[in-house]
Amino acid sequence: MDKNHSITIEAERKRGQHLGAEERGVIQQLKKLGYSNRAVAREINCSASTVGYELERGTPTYSGRGRRPGYSAKRGAAVYKANRSRCCRPKTVARDSAFLRWVVEQVRSHKWSLDACVGYARRNHLFPTEKIPCTKTLYNLLWKGELPLMLFDLPEVLGRRKRGKPRVSKRLHGKTLDERAPEVDDRNTFGHWESDTVLGRKKKGEPAVFTIVERLTGCCLAIRTDGKTTSGIASAMKRLHAQFGDKFAAVFRTITTDNGSEFATFTEFEALGTEVYFAHPYSAWERPVNERSNRILRRFIPKGISIQNYTDEAILMFADEINALPRKRLHYQTPEELFDAQLNLIYHCY
Repeated sequence: MDKNHSITIEAERKRGQHLGAEERGVIQQLKKLGYSNRAVAREINCSASTVGYELERGTPTYSGRGRRPGYSAKRGAAVYKANRSRCCRPKTVARDSAFLRWVVEQVRSHKWSLDACVGYARRNHLFPTEKIPCTKTLYNLLWKGELPLMLFDLPEVLGRRKRGKPRVSKRLHGKTLDERAPEVDDRNTFGHWESDTVLGRKKKGEPAVFTIVERLTGCCLAIRTDGKTTSGIASAMKRLHAQFGDKFAAVFRTITTDNGSEFATFTEFEALGTEVYFAHPYSAWERPVNERSNRILRRFIPKGISIQNYTDEAILMFADEINALPRKRLHYQTPEELFDAQLNLIYHCY
């Protein structure tokens, strides 16, 4: 039949693709007609070795008696399917392993990230090295649903923010971070802090949490205040000053804070010996360490939940949990370890 006007166009097989039922049928028919392997390969657009391997799969073993069996496309397909079922990479982590049970406990009870679990376990040799998979493997298991965790147990997996350009604002409460010493950017010296306030629910008269984070060690201090107000911030700073006493200026050399209205009188605390700087409006990435700590704090205080539900002691406990969390940036040491070491240096040197 003439097919010049047919709209059915058979797709040409691409080299490198696995053989299908059609190619196996062609191999069976052409071998019956006496074609060589190379001739068959030219017909189905593959290499001669591919045809040879397929003939081995689809030809039964000769028993030595009677006529030699020929190639069967059906048998070749069955052997291929059986081989494919065994070709997947074996699982490197047992789903009921002690390590995975420990990871689930750390995530649920202490809000650790999967990377923190891997890094801390390796650094402290909690499990045999071969029993600890990489971070990517754990996230792959999470996405496949093979970990007894929900995505809401790891909220940071669900979204990331993109950076933008700083906006220019006429409102400015003091010096900008452009005037800050370059050594602060290097994050190699102790005593440089970033601060902000965290709300549970945006409502007038709602309590807030004042957070302040040291850039070198990542140590976070969190204090519950009566509100997102200048008086609330002043109260928190007075508590910090009482805690560190005459060493306050040595511990808090600089503080870079948000440009919100609650920090309008923050420069008053320069009288304590601390330099105060303000980030540009709508430029949270200029306080990256503080923003990171605030995101971890959200694991304990989700947005929309009033801070009235949490006591002062609960907020302090949350800060302790954050400071006990191993960090990749710190080579899986904890902020509290490094912060205590720095305080020992200050209190012994001054």
